Amino acid sequence: MAKTKTAFFCQHCGSQYSKWQGQCTSCKQWNTIVEEVIQRPTKAGWDSQQPLSKKAAKPERIRDISAQQDRRLDTGNEELNRVLGGGLVGGSLVLLGGEPGIGKSTLMLQIALKIPFKTLYVSGEESAQQIKMRAERVHPDSENCFILTETKTQNIFRHISELQPDILVIDSIQTLQTDHIESSAGSISQIRECTSELIKFAKETHTPVILIGHITKDGNIAGPKILEHMVDTVLQFEGDRNHIYRILRAQKNRFGSTNELGIYEMQGSGLREVVNPSEILISKIDEGLSGTAIAATLEGMRPLMIEIQALVSTAVYGTPQRSTTGYNTKRLNMILAVLEKRAGFKLGAKDVFLNVTGGITVDDPAIDLAVVAAVLSSNVDITVDKGICFAAEIGLAGEVRPVTRIDQRITEAEKLGFSSIVISKQAKLGKTDHGIQVIRIAKVSDLVRHLFG
Repeated sequence: MAKTKTAFFCQHCGSQYSKWQGQCTSCKQWNTIVEEVIQRPTKAGWDSQQPLSKKAAKPERIRDISAQQDRRLDTGNEELNRVLGGGLVGGSLVLLGGEPGIGKSTLMLQIALKIPFKTLYVSGEESAQQIKMRAERVHPDSENCFILTETKTQNIFRHISELQPDILVIDSIQTLQTDHIESSAGSISQIRECTSELIKFAKETHTPVILIGHITKDGNIAGPKILEHMVDTVLQFEGDRNHIYRILRAQKNRFGSTNELGIYEMQGSGLREVVNPSEILISKIDEGLSGTAIAATLEGMRPLMIEIQALVSTAVYGTPQRSTTGYNTKRLNMILAVLEKRAGFKLGAKDVFLNVTGGITVDDPAIDLAVVAAVLSSNVDITVDKGICFAAEIGLAGEVRPVTRIDQRITEAEKLGFSSIVISKQAKLGKTDHGIQVIRIAKVSDLVRHLFG
């Protein structure tokens, strides 16, 4: 048997070294050099479990290649389908990451129990009895879901050859171990090699594979960065465990857009799809309160109405505080400077706190005008009419700039019962017969006059 050869590589820049050292001399990063296997003895893998008729690849003219798209597998979950771009593509690898306890395993088990395809759910973290207890709460009766508690890939592939599943779910990739690598589960080499074997299996059998991945304390998926390059789709499951709402985003998607968003509500019976997220992101308070404004934003193709809350108070200490939740703090500082320079509001000696309700993070510049309205409302302690929403960007000169897909934002505001929407004077509308009053303004000072007289 050939001897296994190893070398040391920097996980940041890829430089190779003959021995371990603390700092990479190429990129100057510390503790990024790990040992990797560069030659290993031949052992049984996926090929030995499933004899396949392989045809040698040959060059083809691009015009002769069929452009017909594969039929996607419907997961039975509209939110997941939207984020994936219409469903699971045959032979694709989907990597789902998120914080511990956020609901990754619950979501995938829920999909495996309800999807009308034969699904093999491989768990390396929980026993079959633990999964059964969770399944009783989610969807107790399922004929197509099979549970396997195993961590060695060679054993997993043997069961796959016998069962022939339509979909494979791995929970989690960090717990798998292959005989090809002489290292512990969760190491850089093991994660990369196990993923390579699963990619080979997925592409050769045209079976979609979903991998659940752990994340580090920095919020990145644990393991080598090449793991995210190897898979076809990277999904991030976000949310605060103190809130009941969860957000599913696509950070990478070879088969669809990365701008789509899925929203779930965590319940005792599992994750419920939120069909109309605007209703849960806007508080149902009859009494008008100062410092709140509604913004019309977009997440991918989905319009959302979100509530912006602001609190402006006199600074107790010498340096005023600027704190945001779900919004960029530097952009808030810019907006406050514009208000002081262009609208005459003296906010330099006041504390300003900003919050986007619902626990979500928004980077759409279209909410700038709602931020201005909320800050000014709190500063003068005058309530903004609950029937008004905002959709515009603020420039450094104090001008109100137009935003994209304004007609879609107006339609969503009309559907939710708002009486008027404030937009930029330069915005170009596709139609003029909206069933909602459209207010056009050119400068921040125009907004002040419109709201507060």
